[in-house]
Amino acid sequence: MSRLGPGLILALIVGFAFLYLPILTLIAYSFNASRLVTVWGGFSTHWYGALMQNQPLLDAAWLSVRLGFVSATLATVLGTLAALALARHGRFVGRTLFSGMVLAPLVMPEVVTGLSLLLLFVAADVERGFWTVTIAHATFSLGFACIVVQSRLVGFDRSLEEAAQDLGATPFVTFWTVTLPLIWPAVAAAWMLAFTLSLDDLVIASFTTGPGATTLPMRLYSAVKLGVSPEINAACTIMIGAVAVVVVAASLLLKREQLSGS
Repeated sequence: MSRLGPGLILALIVGFAFLYLPILTLIAYSFNASRLVTVWGGFSTHWYGALMQNQPLLDAAWLSVRLGFVSATLATVLGTLAALALARHGRFVGRTLFSGMVLAPLVMPEVVTGLSLLLLFVAADVERGFWTVTIAHATFSLGFACIVVQSRLVGFDRSLEEAAQDLGATPFVTFWTVTLPLIWPAVAAAWMLAFTLSLDDLVIASFTTGPGATTLPMRLYSAVKLGVSPEINAACTIMIGAVAVVVVAASLLLKREQLSGS
């Protein structure tokens, strides 16, 4: 491997500083004893204790977790079925259209996705709330789940499935006892990715939510309009930690998947 030149190293340092310095600043000021977010008053965990007493924020966080769990599960199930259709059935009629419809939310602007879903719910006279946000999050994260699972199915050794079917197993039994246990790291990684996307979303949830269904990003955004407080910094730090844990776990599962595949 060739060594990096000084110019490239400097560009990397500037790039990483641009990306991560604001996040590190936010984390540091979440431990600020002072109420003023721009004046350092010493190290303190006071705002984390205050955060635990903020019932509206806790309710919003619990709603985001429940919403992420349900929408990620729904997106993973549908994404896995779509991946099986694309990886197992070759070039069936309408494959290009089907693939485009599944993967379109990946490149669609979130404003367009949120507005179109809002118009759909209004036209169908569906009361907006927990389930409309769940459907919206499952819709836009389905494509991500499909890509993760499909990448595993493409390199899958089908001789094991064919052996099970030769012994009399039905397609469902073959999938449940042979395919799913072998691709579960990819399925789990897809679920974690979908959960993270749901936990982080603000735009689509703002279009599709209703009274009594305020997610944590929406609650934080509303609070920031009145001014940033160390309590908000503490909430964001916990959110960053939760997302980091999920992303690292998903990366480890994918790495294990690649090693087992090789």
